[in-house]
Amino acid sequence: MSDFITTRAAFHLPDGITYLDGNSLGPMPVAARDRVARMMAGEWSEMLIGGWNKAGWYAQPRRVGDRIARLIGAGPGEVVMGDTLSIKVFQALSAALALRPDRRVILSDSGNFPSDLYVAQGLAGAMGATLRVVAPDEVEGALDDSVAVLMLTEVDYRTGRRHDMAGLTARAQAAGALTIWDLAHSAGAVDVDLTGAEADFAVGCTYKYLNGGPGAPAFIWIHPRHAEAAAPILQGWMGHAAPFAFDPEYRPAPGIERMRVGTPPVIALAALEAALDVWEGVSLADLRARSIELTQAFIAGVEAECPGLVLNSPRDPARRGSQVSFCNPQGFAVMQALIAAGVVGDFRAPDVLRFGFAPLYNDLEDVNRAVATLARILRDGSWDHDDFQRKATVT
Repeated sequence: MSDFITTRAAFHLPDGITYLDGNSLGPMPVAARDRVARMMAGEWSEMLIGGWNKAGWYAQPRRVGDRIARLIGAGPGEVVMGDTLSIKVFQALSAALALRPDRRVILSDSGNFPSDLYVAQGLAGAMGATLRVVAPDEVEGALDDSVAVLMLTEVDYRTGRRHDMAGLTARAQAAGALTIWDLAHSAGAVDVDLTGAEADFAVGCTYKYLNGGPGAPAFIWIHPRHAEAAAPILQGWMGHAAPFAFDPEYRPAPGIERMRVGTPPVIALAALEAALDVWEGVSLADLRARSIELTQAFIAGVEAECPGLVLNSPRDPARRGSQVSFCNPQGFAVMQALIAAGVVGDFRAPDVLRFGFAPLYNDLEDVNRAVATLARILRDGSWDHDDFQRKATVT
């Protein structure tokens, strides 16, 4: 049984704050500050450029990738780190399209994160493909012999709706398409099993439920059956078979290494490694059970105590990730008042109050305080204040 009391203690959670926004940015692991300081003092400052070999900086993207692999149902040597999530989406999508040259349709859904759709729009225009976007519950019916790639975010960023990865992957492959799964709102929150689902590609970020810090690097996974055939359009120095031969012609590195692009973000990866230490001994089954306990309790509490909020997430926990959202016409102001009162969630246009439950550090006390505070704000109307109507750049 996983010890979530111990994992909670591994994070710096500011006094007086109930943090329910780990689905946007995870809190800082206590060990991250010292880990980064040691890297800078003992490696960068003393080893200088020698750190690439002596401190293992060059191999860091694969080493860290192997640690993430366990959390997403992947095997050793199948995951590599680096760059941003949008870059990894671009790599996976371009490689998948190249593997299906006789098809030109990218299928996605309207619940996908807009950034993924932006990448797909740009790539489709450059490669003579078409992006087809349907409602989430229409995806299966839209799969036909024109579809090259099915690209979905497993857990919807607004509603928390969770796609059936195994079922949709099987349906897509039966239609001759490949699958790309964005795990941004899944990895570290639910029991992902890429290998069991027989998925083709997956990508994800590490600053949400994996707590790697703002701007932490993304990851990419390719099923071993495609690893030697996948040909990324974005051919970077670190993805070359022999980077330090300085060959003017690109030759892809073996397997997942070809999905490396630029120089690894060594300082950021040091912080991420400290965050991944917290996962040692954590069972994904226990993680999922804890997630369901917290989200079910929150839904029950809000519906009992907070009239005027409408559930915007699936009621069935099997169809939901580790986040819950409610709709209210004054959602932005209500969320700002809630944050001012020490309960941090976030807002998504047009009217969604969103709450992420991270099993490593959230508990039922967080649920109870959030419900009580939200109920008070709605009851006394304290959200109706000019200060809570002003929108900052990041909402």
